[in-house]
Amino acid sequence: MLSGSQVSKTGVMNIDATIRAVQTKLGVGVDGKAGPATWEAIHLRIVGKKTASSTPLGRPPAASAQVDERSERTIVTLQPEVRPYARALVLKAAALGITIKVISGLRTYDEQNALYAQGRSKPGRIVTNARGGFSNHNFGIAFDIGVFRGATYVPESPQYKVIGALGAELGLEWGGNWTSLKDEPHFQLRPAWARGSEREMLAEMRSRKESGNAIYA
Repeated sequence: MLSGSQVSKTGVMNIDATIRAVQTKLGVGVDGKAGPATWEAIHLRIVGKKTASSTPLGRPPAASAQVDERSERTIVTLQPEVRPYARALVLKAAALGITIKVISGLRTYDEQNALYAQGRSKPGRIVTNARGGFSNHNFGIAFDIGVFRGATYVPESPQYKVIGALGAELGLEWGGNWTSLKDEPHFQLRPAWARGSEREMLAEMRSRKESGNAIYA
């Protein structure tokens, strides 16, 4: 049973108090935030074993079986080097009891320009600062995930931060760490040769795309 402090007078659960109660019960740091340590402790209590250890930076995850059908339709649009990372992220989330799907991958320049127009010349809120040719999605090195509860897509949830931590463990860059226009569903795999700025990396990828050269070579 939840205590009176965990349920408001209207009967709505107080999420912060509930998370703190769970953290106290599990013996992890009590801060009211469902971070990676909390999810790992929940997984240990329910499943009874630790999740697989993280993959060292620069070393791709081992090849894994395909994941859900919707994710796979998107994953196959990505560069071959990125696909095992996307699948590994879905599986690592599942091991913590979080259902995610890969819902956006490769975009054409025209598709990117249409997104850029949203909130500017077209209705809607601004969702990107990148025109066609200036997004990592245009080169198949980036993907977006969505958290799901059953078949329902959840656009906003603290669980995106948990997934961000899992992605970082795999060696992916996470849009939630960006300083402007944070994008928590976004992940990307920077090529080993891309040691300069984001602008320099994008310029090189545009050049490689135009010349037909491999992105990760």
